[in-house]
Amino acid sequence: METRTVRVVVNGTTYEHEVEPRRMLGDFLRHDLNLTGTHYGCEHGVCGACTVLVDGRTTRACLTLAVQMDGHTLTTVEGLADADGTLNELQKAFSECHALQCGFCTPGMLMTLTELLNETDTPTEAEVREAITGNLCRCTGYQPIVAAALLAAQRIREQRAAVPAAHATE
Repeated sequence: METRTVRVVVNGTTYEHEVEPRRMLGDFLRHDLNLTGTHYGCEHGVCGACTVLVDGRTTRACLTLAVQMDGHTLTTVEGLADADGTLNELQKAFSECHALQCGFCTPGMLMTLTELLNETDTPTEAEVREAITGNLCRCTGYQPIVAAALLAAQRIREQRAAVPAAHATE
């Protein structure tokens, strides 16, 4: 069996693994690195459940080969919370707005919206809806997901505004 060495940084940790050239990124994450938050749904890139960030950009782990990730930085849903387990603002908003029910789509939704919130701190409802068009959810009706993204964006803006004010009083 032919293998290739893949060196990646995932959620801040560097990994070096031998993988078969045909191994999918989702399988690499789930089975080799034991990061099972990345879900497989359709395995055709349609449902968005397997969405991860590669160098900050959303990528479908079911369509991407692990060998393509050599030298890249990845973030999975496990990498969103702080090291002590404290949820980030988007994760907190998902919980508060009841933006998850069965939870199957949640990792992909969180990763997709993380990219959006990294790109803009003032997304409109239309922009949030556009961002998640590649992610399927069968439980929520999407409205709580949109509400959670907008709430998280508001809180992130408030936190950023509070930081310069705190430094000005020092």
